[in-house]
Amino acid sequence: MKIREIKDLLQAEIVCGEDQLDREVISACCSDMMSDVLAYVKDQGVLLTGLVNAQTIRTAGMMDMVCIVFVRDKRPTDSMIELAQECGIVLMYTALRAYEASGRLYHAGLGRSTSHE
Repeated sequence: MKIREIKDLLQAEIVCGEDQLDREVISACCSDMMSDVLAYVKDQGVLLTGLVNAQTIRTAGMMDMVCIVFVRDKRPTDSMIELAQECGIVLMYTALRAYEASGRLYHAGLGRSTSHE
């Protein structure tokens, strides 16, 4: 699925990375706990979260994620946007809650997490 399709499915607004909307992603995860993302996430393309801080960007960068979607209309700070641009990560936000956003992506065929469970 292309990032552009994710944007449309979630009725999201792009914050940065508009030039990367044609990138393909094959999976997503949803968490507000970055320790869980570090411990259990592998080969992810998209992170859905309500956690708005620089650690979210750093964690996504470490896990080679290409897109972060902030849910519940949360918006990143200017310093987060700068960091995401340095890391090549697309940032967007949606008014949807995490549960609905995840469900829409799953229903549209975006793959599930590959974890160490």
